[in-house]
Amino acid sequence: MVIVVSEELETRVREIARTILRTPFTKRTWSELCFLSVGAVLAFFGFAFVVLTMAVGVVFAITFFGLAVIGLSLRGARAIGGVQRRLALGLLDEQIDDPDPFAPRRGFLGWLQSALRDRTGWRAMAYVVVKVPLAIFAIFTALSVWFDAFTCLITPLGGASQPHEFGLVRGLFPPGYFSIGNTGGLHGLAILCSGVVLFFAAPWGVRVVVYIDRFLMRALLGPDAVAVRVRSLEHARAQTVDASAATLRRIERDLHDGTQAQLVALAMRLGMAKEKLADTDHLDLDQVSELVNDAHRGAKEAIIELRDLARGIHPPVLDIGLEGALSTLAARSTVPADLTLTLNDRPTPAIESIAYFCVAELLANVAQHANASRASIICTQHSRWLRLVVRDDGIGGAQLSELGSSSSGLTGLTERVHAVDGRFEIVSPLRGPTVVTVDLPMHA
Repeated sequence: MVIVVSEELETRVREIARTILRTPFTKRTWSELCFLSVGAVLAFFGFAFVVLTMAVGVVFAITFFGLAVIGLSLRGARAIGGVQRRLALGLLDEQIDDPDPFAPRRGFLGWLQSALRDRTGWRAMAYVVVKVPLAIFAIFTALSVWFDAFTCLITPLGGASQPHEFGLVRGLFPPGYFSIGNTGGLHGLAILCSGVVLFFAAPWGVRVVVYIDRFLMRALLGPDAVAVRVRSLEHARAQTVDASAATLRRIERDLHDGTQAQLVALAMRLGMAKEKLADTDHLDLDQVSELVNDAHRGAKEAIIELRDLARGIHPPVLDIGLEGALSTLAARSTVPADLTLTLNDRPTPAIESIAYFCVAELLANVAQHANASRASIICTQHSRWLRLVVRDDGIGGAQLSELGSSSSGLTGLTERVHAVDGRFEIVSPLRGPTVVTVDLPMHA
């Protein structure tokens, strides 16, 4: 019988084997083991502190002394959470954002009220309590495998007849597994082989426990959902204010340097024509006609500049809806563009404006930088979200840091989208294709 193994399966098996053989010798494995060991000790000390202080606080809760002890317990739990975050950063490279700092009110009663209402302190205390059973589980599973692996490797060298095993290995293997009634070479070789197997299996048990601990730290030691939401809104508001200020400065500059100069020149030409007409003795109709023509030409140029400026604030084509506006952009695109549009409801004017400018800027980037022969625009509605996908078959390589500035280009689009809690994603490998996905809420 011939067993045929595909090349893909063979490659996958080799990768798994290499990973298993290399894992015990990597820095990550020993960092996770150190984190688990130090974290277990910290968990027991933290739990003892929390239980002792909370017990004293509850007993004397009828007095301010008891409430003060409970407040100190919460402040201590917050400090333990900070140590745990720094430990995770140093050993696991796990970046957990710090919660909002403790902001006590004035006076003892103000401090006490702030401490008892500190959500971060209560969440840190919950982590300390939950970490204890996790530490016990880690000791009798992940850490015990490491201990048994080292004892099995050392026992044959020391001449002992049986290693001292405990925890997971002792529960999985039958009694007397490491003591088969023989102290010869085969007995020692069997123990040594068992130690090698446990040595290569031990890192994965630690990794499972560390994964659970990462989840608990992110859920209980980081900023809560309300604080994250507030920070996100503050950042979006700051970006919106900056973008609005930049737009106002641009409009003021365009009006001052462009339209205002045109109107001043228009007034001067009309004034000169008025003076020529007032001097009936030396009236030169040709000069007056030339001045009026120049004034008429300047007035038309000023009207065009004002129209372009107004279009940059709110495109008039959006008055007929987003469907017509995107169709106009696709028709005017220098790169042939296909439009697929499925909308059941009309977005709010602000969302329509952002969607229009996103597609307009992306099509402009395709024409200027992508060297593409074709582009496609997809606009669909998914429940309460509007999704825009602009794709081209160009050379790719588009990046936020290289195209645009803080107020224009891809970076400016990102700020516009994030200001309304939207999402902006760009995938542009070298040699293309480039796919930009923009998700916007239907109402904002």
